[in-house]
Amino acid sequence: MPDRPPYRFLFSAGGTGGHIFPALAVANRIRKDYPDSEFLFIGAKNKLEMSKVPEAGFEIRGLNISGIERSSMIKNILWPFKLMGSMLSALSIIRKFKPHAAAGFGGFASGPAIYASSLLGVPCLIQEQNSFAGVTNRLLGGKVKTICTAYEGMEKFFPQEKIHLLGNPVRQEIIDKSLTKEDARNHFGIPKDKPLVLTFGGSQGALGINKGVFANLDQIKDSEFELIWQTGSGFFQKAKEAVDQLGAVNIHVFEFIREMDAAYAASDLVVCRSGAISISELEVVGKPAVFVPLPTAAEDHQTKNAVALEEKGAARVVKNAEVSEKLLDVVKEVLRDRETRDSMARAIHSLAKPNATMKISEKVIELAA
Repeated sequence: MPDRPPYRFLFSAGGTGGHIFPALAVANRIRKDYPDSEFLFIGAKNKLEMSKVPEAGFEIRGLNISGIERSSMIKNILWPFKLMGSMLSALSIIRKFKPHAAAGFGGFASGPAIYASSLLGVPCLIQEQNSFAGVTNRLLGGKVKTICTAYEGMEKFFPQEKIHLLGNPVRQEIIDKSLTKEDARNHFGIPKDKPLVLTFGGSQGALGINKGVFANLDQIKDSEFELIWQTGSGFFQKAKEAVDQLGAVNIHVFEFIREMDAAYAASDLVVCRSGAISISELEVVGKPAVFVPLPTAAEDHQTKNAVALEEKGAARVVKNAEVSEKLLDVVKEVLRDRETRDSMARAIHSLAKPNATMKISEKVIELAA
């Protein structure tokens, strides 16, 4: 990078960890390589990013923006005014910050933030994590200079000359894999002599998975494996009370797990949704998985993701509607067959793109330069 004053980078991501954590991974990589750089995030007020981004040590400004309510059109009457107000706020923030480059990773706020940046002549990048591009990124595709993707065939959504197939950013602590299984088990206070299943659904939990686990608590209590059950905030109290009442000492309930590197390292099998970031992390750590795709995902892309991995021998798939009846049987089947489990681990690890964070950060720096 030429000898000049520190660069200023604008990031926008939000709504879910699937947008926020990739953005933080890239920002952290740039901050590590260029510590004099300045960073500013733009998010949506009252959304997850407004707490997660400051926790990671970055400044964030919030826009009064939300998604379109598909279930009730009457709730959308004020949406155009919210969008216009957010655009004006974004323009004001960007004029004051004067970024050298802007990067959007999806979510409600990315639309106004990246579009406003492009109007002001800031070179922009977007990163699309999924095989089916989100609405915000599809609308921004014609306005940005660079589009980073994780799946092939994305020219059906974006101009082909802008696309760079680089994979999904993964948090550095997960890439580093510095914890041994023994240390990770000690961290959670879990015995070393039993198989461990990790099930999670992000910060909000996965209701379908939670209901499936809840329906089988009696059987899980009597099973020969330990379970880390990350429920999310809405289901935590119900799950904790039920497990305590049952006296199931092999079921360890968490509202949210910050140390996902430790959770992955400790586990032998993972049960989760088949969103792009979860898949990318499992590929990096090489953990066999049972996927329960979110049935309401756009174009059912989570099912497509999961089935593609199942066809490669890297995972098993249980439908959301069948999780209460079938999930436990599938988990037990995989745990019983060590050879199959090891084969699944090798297959999923072979798909990893551990350098995605570095390569995307290089693209952002190129735009600034």
